[in-house]
Amino acid sequence: MFKLISSSIIFCLITTSSFAYLGPGVGGGVIAATIGIMVAIFAALFGLIYFPIVKLLKKRKEKKDQQQNKVD
Repeated sequence: MFKLISSSIIFCLITTSSFAYLGPGVGGGVIAATIGIMVAIFAALFGLIYFPIVKLLKKRKEKKDQQQNKVD
């Protein structure tokens, strides 16, 4: 494990010029991908939290309505 970490650090510290052109489309693509990942994570969390709560509230309301119908 130490070998992997140390070799990764060495590779990151030793830099050379690449002489490559990265146009503005690359930056836009990176931004779009980042926003897409963030929206996907937010939607997953929203679905995992929101829908069970709605189902629980609906059950409570139905149970309350059934109790009121028994009293009437």
